[in-house]
Amino acid sequence: MLNRFDIVIRRARLRGQPDQLFELGLSEGRVAAIEKRISEEAETEIDAQGNLVTESFVNPHLHLCKAYTLQMLADEESLQKYHSADMASMMAAVQAAARVKEKYDESWIVKNARRAVALAALYGTTHMRAFADVDPKARLEGIKALIRIREEFKGIVDIQVAAFTQEGIVREPGTTDLVRQAMEMGADIVAGYPWHEYTDADVVQHVKEVFDIAQQYDRDVSMMADEAGDPGARSLEVTVVEAIKRGWQGRTLAHQARAMALYPKPYLEKVVYLLKKARIGIVNNPHNAPLHAPIRELLARGVLVCVGQDDISDAYYPYGRNNMLEVAFLASHLFWMTSARDMETLYDMITCNAAQAIGFQDFALKVGAPAHLVVLDAPNVLEALREHAAPSHVISHGKLIDQAAMKALGGPVSA
Repeated sequence: MLNRFDIVIRRARLRGQPDQLFELGLSEGRVAAIEKRISEEAETEIDAQGNLVTESFVNPHLHLCKAYTLQMLADEESLQKYHSADMASMMAAVQAAARVKEKYDESWIVKNARRAVALAALYGTTHMRAFADVDPKARLEGIKALIRIREEFKGIVDIQVAAFTQEGIVREPGTTDLVRQAMEMGADIVAGYPWHEYTDADVVQHVKEVFDIAQQYDRDVSMMADEAGDPGARSLEVTVVEAIKRGWQGRTLAHQARAMALYPKPYLEKVVYLLKKARIGIVNNPHNAPLHAPIRELLARGVLVCVGQDDISDAYYPYGRNNMLEVAFLASHLFWMTSARDMETLYDMITCNAAQAIGFQDFALKVGAPAHLVVLDAPNVLEALREHAAPSHVISHGKLIDQAAMKALGGPVSA
């Protein structure tokens, strides 16, 4: 007789039900049962030992082509400028960081990206939006590398490859042609960086050209908006309005938006209204810069908010290991989100909220949903955030991830 389930997880604690234990049956890649007791046995049995079982983690923002490039830079100019208190030197920081792209080559980017994605799997991240710079300096080396890694980790970590115009479009002629080539190669997302342009008119043109390509290839949009410490920055508004005009509601995601912290109150109210009208979420990367979008206010107003890793040991951030619990732990301090309710919200921001932001549907721990799960070594969200340890088990597409293999791949890359 065939087993009803491929995997059974026993003695599991679920969020919101701290005083009860459950058993979960997984079959054909989905959650087939959540019951007090499952009598059938499965080929794979997991004892959660009373610890928390939840949806797996989602990283909506990682510059994967840049991972582990910090040591390739001759100095720390970009770090110093990016981490200045008011972020007024952001443009100079980006220009300093761009030097590494002169050395871009698919072969070493693949090695670094493999290490970073293996760590994601080890720490329970099964879905990710990963950015590769596309411009005359980077060419298509990062795109080629990330597409290779996407295919290599298929079924373990689902990767959306985003073609990212960090150097600008107007100021870097030829970039749009390269982005179109990236789409032809199989990139999943069109990603813009409009605030980096020289003039307001160029910002508008940048946004329009990103949406032109998105419409041509029927792709979703990610836009790094208003990252600098400039209360007059308006690329977020331009993006949101363009999304509404193009019918790209729910298919556009705004990242960083740090200047929102400096917006005058009436203008902030207008932008929040537009964000909700366009069904656009905000990704904040809390740990790698001193300025942040007003997370609490956005949450209170019903805007979809999540957090991302952003960088791993590159020109903008020296640390990082693709551990979303660690990111949420840091966010808890930076946003002063320390109540029990806050912690649950933070957990949503690295699971369901992040999944919704990057377009993954039905991402929830419920019967019938895809089985993307983590079995933690913690009985509740408080302990999970406190320790931010690797889960005891990670399940992607209903299959148990080989964490020993991921740990081996996640070690230092040899030259």
